[in-house]
Amino acid sequence: MQKKRILSGMRPTGKLHIGHYVGALENWIKLQDEYQNFHLIADYHVLTTDLNTDDVYQNTIDMLIDWLAAGLDPNKSPMFRQSQIKEHTELQLIFSMLITVHRLERNPTLKDQIRDLHIKHTIYGHLGYPVLQSADILLYKGDFVPVGEDQVPHVEITREIARKFNNQYGKVFPEPEPLLTRFARLPGLNGDAKMSKSLNNTILLSDEPGVVKAKLKKAVTDPQKIRKGDHGHPEICLVFSYHKKFNPDEIPEIEKDCRSGELGCFDCKMNCASKISSFLEPIIDKRKYYEDNMNEVKDILSDGEKKGRAEAQNTMAEVREKMKMG
Repeated sequence: MQKKRILSGMRPTGKLHIGHYVGALENWIKLQDEYQNFHLIADYHVLTTDLNTDDVYQNTIDMLIDWLAAGLDPNKSPMFRQSQIKEHTELQLIFSMLITVHRLERNPTLKDQIRDLHIKHTIYGHLGYPVLQSADILLYKGDFVPVGEDQVPHVEITREIARKFNNQYGKVFPEPEPLLTRFARLPGLNGDAKMSKSLNNTILLSDEPGVVKAKLKKAVTDPQKIRKGDHGHPEICLVFSYHKKFNPDEIPEIEKDCRSGELGCFDCKMNCASKISSFLEPIIDKRKYYEDNMNEVKDILSDGEKKGRAEAQNTMAEVREKMKMG
């Protein structure tokens, strides 16, 4: 029985942080044995919010190395750049005829981005990026899309476009379903709800133990627990949320000692830093291997693009035939 397909992707923003791992990578790694996975480096999507492309290639390589170091297997999960497969933009053009401006303006994720990035004037490409995202998914006939809850509206747009195309020209595309990521996002070190490099509140997958300790020292904690002996409230402490992910065995003890005041915040932070560094150690070792063998990284990317291009060309041949434009 043929495996169901998954299309996942990220914008190339350079080295990844532990929030990326918890929010996406961990899930991708688990799914690659169960599904046929395709992983997209969405470099065209960068242009929707930043026209400067000087760092896109290096950011691509840094992100790809983190993917590989974390455990994505190129033999199971081809990885490729969106910009190197022209069929993405060809299918996007066709799909842009199947959706109204009003529908795109109702996209809640777009509204959130405009607010969070303080965008005064929305460009055409930003308004229409869910259409490009739909092309990314449907070009590989993805059955499922692993996403967080905030991305579900994009999957719904993809389903609508697939339905519209199939009804208009004949069945080509599946209507993909979202696969929700189970673990909640990790908050940033400054207490922000989201870990983000632009907010300088991250722990990178490539951070050495000394760096992790220095960052955890500055992490915000329960504002009512000023010193050891004060009764804490772990449910509102971001360091406790990190313990839940990277130190689950000690959660009952940490919670009890925090509430009683027996555990001070500094000791709690250093314990957490140690557990995070233990988790990162094999990733950092593997990352160093790829950094020392850059030709292997480039070969993996080239091979992934060949596989992706072959799939994309087959899909577009079918699209043109259905549209009688072949």
